[in-house]
Amino acid sequence: MVSSEYERRIAARFATFDQDGNGYIDRADFGAAAKALLAEFGTAARSDKGQALYAGAEAFWQGMAGIADRDGDQRITRDEFVNGAVKRLRDNPERFAEIARPFLHAALDIADSDGDGRATVADTVRVLRALGAPEEVARGAAAVLDADADGKVGEAEIVPAFARYFTVAE
Repeated sequence: MVSSEYERRIAARFATFDQDGNGYIDRADFGAAAKALLAEFGTAARSDKGQALYAGAEAFWQGMAGIADRDGDQRITRDEFVNGAVKRLRDNPERFAEIARPFLHAALDIADSDGDGRATVADTVRVLRALGAPEEVARGAAAVLDADADGKVGEAEIVPAFARYFTVAE
């Protein structure tokens, strides 16, 4: 049985996806996240990077809806997220990582200012802030992601950490 503490923590993570705060996650929330990232980094939506980000957001939405939208209404309620998706994804965090990977890859590409496939810690903070994380949380998370303390964060660090955040209670 899933503990109520675990459910409480995961429910709080629901708000990360519910970009407009209307009480459910839908395609528009994923589009809003993409739009916020593009604005933060001054990237045009019609550019290759912008199109890749929107495609990644759509793929992420489709993956989440396929797992969590139990009633097929194209919206994921808090209950569907907590009691449906998270329980299934907790047993297979790699599945969640693969659902998120196209979006995370494209976001990293936008934040990668020197083309080395990695973002600076400062730009990682910008990504997290654009997605709605409070400044202090974004700074702490970016520092943890930079495990080797080289000042850069790459896909190999971001994707598994993202999956752990949404599928592990701690």
